[in-house]
Amino acid sequence: MEAGENDDSVECLSNGYLQKHVIQLQCKVCENFICYRGMRAILLADMSVELFSTDLPPYQAVELVGRDYSTANCECRIRDVACGACGERVGYHVTLPCQCCLSSNNNGHFWMFHSDASLPSPRTDQRGEIRYNWTNLPSVSDDPTVNPPSQAQPQIPECFR
Repeated sequence: MEAGENDDSVECLSNGYLQKHVIQLQCKVCENFICYRGMRAILLADMSVELFSTDLPPYQAVELVGRDYSTANCECRIRDVACGACGERVGYHVTLPCQCCLSSNNNGHFWMFHSDASLPSPRTDQRGEIRYNWTNLPSVSDDPTVNPPSQAQPQIPECFR
């Protein structure tokens, strides 16, 4: 998992987290957008590792690949994430956080993107006038990048008995 801030206090984390700028990420290989709700972060298990995290990746922008695994640093279960367009591995998803990471100072983001596999840029409103932070970012239900109408999941007919 990762931390949003270096301060140990939950109050400072939430205040710092809310003021952080929202980043959008593109795959470094094919430039496909892989994240519209990202933030700069550091790895809890190794504070020298910078990465990006998100609360929710865009619909069909990335795919989980391979099987869950753990690292030597903690007991979290993680799975690699690849770009949905070119298949390049761009990060990982914490599928099951361990108790140690859950009790640590973290922002609750479970999708991580490697800084060397992605191209960051500031996320702004549609006019490019307002740079988003976590206080003025549209909610998940109002954010068209989460599941845009043009990419909505097909309606599955209801089964009758």
